[in-house]
Amino acid sequence: MKFLQVSSGFTWKELLLGGENWSFLPETALRTLIMFVIILVGLRILGKRGVKQLSVFELVVIIGLGSAAGDPMFYKDVGILPALVVFTLVISVYMMITWFIGKNKNFEQLVEGKPVCLIQDGMFAIDNFKKEPLGEDEFFSELRMKGVSQLGQVELAIVESCGGISVFYYADDEVKYGLPVLPGSLEKQHKIITETGYYSCAFCGYTKHMMPSQEAICASCKKTSWVRSSNQQRIS
Repeated sequence: MKFLQVSSGFTWKELLLGGENWSFLPETALRTLIMFVIILVGLRILGKRGVKQLSVFELVVIIGLGSAAGDPMFYKDVGILPALVVFTLVISVYMMITWFIGKNKNFEQLVEGKPVCLIQDGMFAIDNFKKEPLGEDEFFSELRMKGVSQLGQVELAIVESCGGISVFYYADDEVKYGLPVLPGSLEKQHKIITETGYYSCAFCGYTKHMMPSQEAICASCKKTSWVRSSNQQRIS
């Protein structure tokens, strides 16, 4: 009976318009056009810095502007002028903080963070990697999209303050054996080395030529899981 009562209260008008009337639709269109112009002017004031790949600070600004712009478009009880005040305040604070960022390096690092090296000389910078909220699979995916198939191709990999990853490569004739990053490459791990060859630590990427042994301990991280190394050159 309760279900039937809920069903009988259903109306298409409530579904399509909520608590508003049909006469509010033209006003919604006008509100949207006005807020579109305000957003356009606001982003123009922010300049290219505000619309590039976003840092955490810039993301907060964009979310604030988006919230201020969205509500007046379709909520009748939210006026245009309060939204305009929010826009003006957010943009003013943004420009003030940006000015301070340009004047003080420590303040810039406090607000936006700083670049962090994740790979150096074909190995993970483990201490730095642990500090970043970046999973191994996600990081390997980023490297593969840049044409990297194994860490011996990479001299440096840096996660920038905006979240992007910059990669500096070895020249083809300088590529070393390294930890493979292709899908499934870490599935076959060895605790005991049975064949002579190059092996990479599955945890940190430390690579060396190894002879058969009962157990091999990584000289860098002290782990004991190894995978066959690759010396494949990068395909660009």
